[in-house]
Amino acid sequence: MSDKLERLRALAEELTSYEADRKKSLKRLRELFDRLELGQKCGEFSSIFDFKAINLSGINLTMEGLGEITEGKYAQIIGIKYVDQEGKRRAKNMNLRYFGRVEQLEKETKDLIVEFVLRWRLEKSFRGVDHYRDLVKKCTAAKKGDSA
Repeated sequence: MSDKLERLRALAEELTSYEADRKKSLKRLRELFDRLELGQKCGEFSSIFDFKAINLSGINLTMEGLGEITEGKYAQIIGIKYVDQEGKRRAKNMNLRYFGRVEQLEKETKDLIVEFVLRWRLEKSFRGVDHYRDLVKKCTAAKKGDSA
């Protein structure tokens, strides 16, 4: 019995730590949003989560080459939304911020850009989990209502 209790305690600690990390990350994401002046193109901070994806050109985001630049490219943060156009759903790219030639970008700015995109993707994935968790709760509540 104590083994099960220890596992439950460990899980509770992990979840608490996870939620605390998420709150810190979201706070830092807001700071990066302001520092990179992304509000000029997309308005309020919360509106960045209207994008289905945020990509980066000119700077590598893979595990093997994180932060490496692609010479000859321009550094920019690109938000992708889906819009209805002539009855069809199409992806629309929005340049959130243009930084110029990637070779001329200061290392600090490049690092802030990479951090912003990664933190946005992390928070966006959390929001996806939240959405599906809510749907499962609704499904579970509906099942309980059926059996009454």
